[in-house]
Amino acid sequence: MNTNSNSYTIIYASVMVVIVAFLLAFVNSSLRDLQGKNVELDTKKQILSALGVTDVKDAEKTFAEYVKSDIVVAEDGTTKDYDGKFVTAYEKEYKENGRAHVFVCEVEGKTKYVLPVYGAGLWGAIWGYVALDEDKNTVFGTYFSHASETPGLGAEIATSHFQDLFIGKHVLEGDKVALSVVKNGKVSNSDFEVDGISGGTITSVGVDAMLKNCMSQYTNFLTVK
Repeated sequence: MNTNSNSYTIIYASVMVVIVAFLLAFVNSSLRDLQGKNVELDTKKQILSALGVTDVKDAEKTFAEYVKSDIVVAEDGTTKDYDGKFVTAYEKEYKENGRAHVFVCEVEGKTKYVLPVYGAGLWGAIWGYVALDEDKNTVFGTYFSHASETPGLGAEIATSHFQDLFIGKHVLEGDKVALSVVKNGKVSNSDFEVDGISGGTITSVGVDAMLKNCMSQYTNFLTVK
């Protein structure tokens, strides 16, 4: 075959594309379980971070030490143990299965409840976890993260400086979620409100909506003592 001909070039290129595609598919398939496990471990670290447990060396072991059970909450506030596969995408889990998860944890002998939250920022998805004290109404800690918010602005939701503002705030006023993010410098009720991010208004609004939309799913659970 004439290696300088157009037909040879086309055939050669086609064969190489097929080979490369096959190799990529094989590698992706081979690594899928490992990638899934890494996502699971990262999710567990995020939950632990909401409890103030950071610098985790062994996520599986530490998670088992602090998280005693994963329960799902019905609309009427009743709960049951969740016995399915560990969930790493709670928005999808809720939309497809109607499951509002709660992680029942223990920190220094005291019960804590961790609730997943998810929403939209300026450029993409935002998500996080809110840890509550045993009264189910006082914030013990938070963890927030994002897919593509602007560094130095909206991305500040992932910093301890912003997340620590929520500690000690209350969630409910009556039977309504009052935990809020307001415009920077406009806090009028420090029991429920935290300052938004200066220059990150849309992301701050997204966090506020995320908290209200997601935590309202738990209202009946939170009001049952």
